[in-house]
Amino acid sequence: MFTRTTLRPALASATAVALAAGGLLTLSVGTATAATPAKYADDFNGDGYRDFVTGDLSGGVVVTYGTATGPGTTTKTFTQASAGIPGTPGDAGGYVDAFGDDMAAADLNRDGYADLAVADFTEKVGTKTSAGAVTILWGAKSGLSGTGAVRLKVTAHAGYGFGKQIETGDFNGDGKADLAVANGIDTVYVYRGGFAKSGSTGSVTKHVAGDILEPTGLVAGKVTKDKATDLFLLGQGYHDDKMTQDAWFLRGGSTIKPGKRTIVNSSKPDYSPTGVVADFDKDGYGDLAVSDTRYNNRAGSVVVWRGGSTGPATKYRVSQSTSGVATAATKNDSFGESLSAGDTNGDGYPDLAVGVPEETVSSQDNAGGVHILRGSRSGLTGTNSQWFTRASAGVPGSPSEYGSFGQDVRLRDIDRDGDKDLLVSSNYYDPSVFLPGTGSGVTGTGSKELPVVAAFPQ
Repeated sequence: MFTRTTLRPALASATAVALAAGGLLTLSVGTATAATPAKYADDFNGDGYRDFVTGDLSGGVVVTYGTATGPGTTTKTFTQASAGIPGTPGDAGGYVDAFGDDMAAADLNRDGYADLAVADFTEKVGTKTSAGAVTILWGAKSGLSGTGAVRLKVTAHAGYGFGKQIETGDFNGDGKADLAVANGIDTVYVYRGGFAKSGSTGSVTKHVAGDILEPTGLVAGKVTKDKATDLFLLGQGYHDDKMTQDAWFLRGGSTIKPGKRTIVNSSKPDYSPTGVVADFDKDGYGDLAVSDTRYNNRAGSVVVWRGGSTGPATKYRVSQSTSGVATAATKNDSFGESLSAGDTNGDGYPDLAVGVPEETVSSQDNAGGVHILRGSRSGLTGTNSQWFTRASAGVPGSPSEYGSFGQDVRLRDIDRDGDKDLLVSSNYYDPSVFLPGTGSGVTGTGSKELPVVAAFPQ
């Protein structure tokens, strides 16, 4: 799940991608039919390199094409003013146009090129204001194009906000990429592959959340040991006359089955949570790590819902009060504002990068930083964790008031040397900081700035 910061605070979560690495449970889009599907779910031009796609804060999508050594210099921006893309750009009910507010990538039509689903929950459809829409841009040898772009078919309802959250995954386990779409009310739609450039899809099912209102997050990943990708819907709950932050499990399979619900925060819902699924304790089951930035006077925390044979089971919480974590929990730190998972030290356990954009550093309020918490047999731990800020050795720049370092984070092998690197952004305007990975972990040595926002699908 990708979410731009235009309409609410940054939301970075994980869209399932094509290859499994370092224990991070991810999505495979299956075996070939007429063509071999793209190796990576975000290789839009089929050159074998992962590409980078983010929103541009003004109702647009920016693609930076990857190279053998990381992000290249070739970029392209798409808006609803681009040739072939349906809709009209501009103001949407007082908000900035939300085209690109959430995106998800996969080779939807299995032609060897990754495609991009772009959501706009504010879109007016016909006479239906804020009905919402999801548009698919098709990949090709020349990269993404607006030519032939199609919208998912859905009955438009004013104010429903179709496309509030989207995710790709193989939700029925048939080897084809599917697309899950949440509206802004209470429903998740699952469009099954295959997709065609004509706009046709496989069957579509609707899953009503019931007591979860105003969905605020959608997270895909493999929780059980079957072939299907599973889903978590995050949103506002209501228990004992209190507004809560809840998570609802939807188990993938030939029939998608509603599963357990849990309360992440019992009294203060987070309207911009972020989440990622990874097997932090390496027991074969994917765990949901989800932010709870409202915890403890907004000091923040991360709640981990452990995976099991039939779905999620027990929970635990990590925060700046967890033993071994370098910083102390203080009011308004926003620990957990951004999350990303990957094995950074080669021990086979996925680790978790946790953004803390409002942390005070060198007496500078809201300067921000990033923790890397280690995965282990018992799950995420602060033992041997790492802490990076603008004051860390080798990291360019200096801590500044309201610098918000850690607003967005991504763990990925960006320079393609086999080690997970850390990319950290403060906003959507300034360059991000690239911290190289090594065999023993991320380091500030060799850090540099890159013109790519750390908010692309993982």
